[in-house]
Amino acid sequence: MKQFKITENDANQRLDKFLKKLFPMATRSLLYKFNRTNKIKVNGKREDNEYKLQIWDEVKIFLVDNDFDKLSKVALKTPGFWTPGVGLDRKDIVFEDNFLLVVNKPAGINVHPGDHKTKETNLISQVQDYLGDKLNSLTFKPSLAHRIDRDTSGIVIIAKKKDMLTRLVEDFKNHKNIRKYYLAVVSGHLDKKEWIIDKKLERIENAQNENKVLVSENGLKAVSYYKVIDEFKYKNEDLSLVEVEIKTGRMHQIRVHMTSIWHPIVWDKTYGNKSLNHYLQKELWVWRQLLHASKIEFTHYWTWKKMTLEARLKDDMKAFLEKIK
Repeated sequence: MKQFKITENDANQRLDKFLKKLFPMATRSLLYKFNRTNKIKVNGKREDNEYKLQIWDEVKIFLVDNDFDKLSKVALKTPGFWTPGVGLDRKDIVFEDNFLLVVNKPAGINVHPGDHKTKETNLISQVQDYLGDKLNSLTFKPSLAHRIDRDTSGIVIIAKKKDMLTRLVEDFKNHKNIRKYYLAVVSGHLDKKEWIIDKKLERIENAQNENKVLVSENGLKAVSYYKVIDEFKYKNEDLSLVEVEIKTGRMHQIRVHMTSIWHPIVWDKTYGNKSLNHYLQKELWVWRQLLHASKIEFTHYWTWKKMTLEARLKDDMKAFLEKIK
């Protein structure tokens, strides 16, 4: 028999969902059977699977140690990878308190673990290594409130508390109480120095040799507002630095929207200008799309203050802009 005290990060969830997180290798029907046969007790009695756990509830699980260990193992398909010498750089911490960690993600790493065959590091593994186990509960670990592309740098919010995560994820999902700004280097000089791009985007499932996202009337509403920050001429190439605020959060939204108005992001391998990409890589050693999540505004759900946080440009993008000025 094992006994657990419910803390704030495990509370306010249904008993069956708590058990499924505690026993990821168990089927839901098996967990229901455990409860039906009185192997699960909450505060000394059997509760329905829909029962919402409360702080300081006492959960007793009457299983032999061998069964408990076997069912609580984490599936191998979603490991946390760690590469020796590659950890979270303290200089990339934009903000931290007891509830949030906000980091300036480098380009070139995924926010989550990728395919189980790779040994590359990823942002959430770096974060969990940095924070250690002190914030982990029975069913919760500090988690990403949103994500950005592998080859995009910039601000990412990690919630240290379950309630904070739930509220922020809801805000990102419904596009409320959140404002996200990006800096991008795009090809050409834009005729309109400020403009709203309102074009629906359709995601192509299981795309192989085609773009994953297309402008399509069959797609979902997507709105981006851009303004030109600076303009450059590098030899015979016109380039512009733009700030883009996304009013919606569709996959590859900025990349597809900028390409749709004939001003793709520099070194966007999927949606960009391949000949320009090749030329600038040869001339200026560009290796990733020049897109940076530069600023975010959101509500801090403990202090109820409006937060505005900015992330400095990464050295590669900063050096590129200095070279073309």
